[in-house]
Amino acid sequence: MSGQQDVRVLVGCSPDERGDDALALAALVVRTAKVPLTGVNVRPTGWPARGPGSVDAEWLAYLKERSEEALARAETRLSELGVPKRSMEFRAYAHRSSGRGLIEVAVDVGARLIVIGSAPRGRRGRVAIGSTADQLLHGSPVPVLLAPRGYAEEAPERFERLTVAYWRRRDVDGPLAAAARVAAALDLPMRLVTLVPRPPGLAARLRDADRLMARQVAQAEEDLDRAAASLDGGTRVATEVAVGSGITAALGTVDMLPGEVLACLSSHEGPLRKVFLGEGSGKIVRASPCPVVVLPRSVAEA
Repeated sequence: MSGQQDVRVLVGCSPDERGDDALALAALVVRTAKVPLTGVNVRPTGWPARGPGSVDAEWLAYLKERSEEALARAETRLSELGVPKRSMEFRAYAHRSSGRGLIEVAVDVGARLIVIGSAPRGRRGRVAIGSTADQLLHGSPVPVLLAPRGYAEEAPERFERLTVAYWRRRDVDGPLAAAARVAAALDLPMRLVTLVPRPPGLAARLRDADRLMARQVAQAEEDLDRAAASLDGGTRVATEVAVGSGITAALGTVDMLPGEVLACLSSHEGPLRKVFLGEGSGKIVRASPCPVVVLPRSVAEA
């Protein structure tokens, strides 16, 4: 990835804590990968007033001013975070939907990654999915990287490891190989983790519940070994099986480094060429204590 100027990062710029978290994470990506960045503020299109087709000029002027202020603030903050000015460009974009607006700009500039922050109502250290993230996580044609709330206050100096939430399925090889290429390009070790949820009340319902869980863990370990062996030998790969009373509890047993990034694959039921967050992947995103990148199933083609 390093030095490939056709690879561009797009970051959503908003004048609040959510914007600060996204900028801190995007700056770390740009400094590490040495790629350019486009900062975007999506503002509302305005409200019709005084007759069909007309719009309140004062309201539009106010929205434009706010957008320009957000972008100026983002440029200053990114410079403070060590992003060279020559690597930055900024756009103000009017759209009725912030998430769809970011997608349109990403397609226009050829961005390969969209970075946003958590919804402000979320728990600190976790990702809350607001309307912008929801639109991106059900329609982006490129990977979406989400910063947990408060990430700007505790952002690490560097990335340390890429962990992939892995389940064996027929369309997993492409995204897995793409994740391995990212890890190799950033010189990061890679870890494959399979979460094995234990159904509540299993022991009370089944006499051989422990044996059943042991079989599931053994199968997960076998799948992980096969997946790790399929990757390029130049990628450092560790594997781990985590068991818990549910996906959230299982993920809670997994140790995360300060510079960890968690990769999550789109749901198999979603469109091939777009991110689509299913129930399981949604739980992983919300439970993760570190940034999460959600990969479309077609990401290998990029």
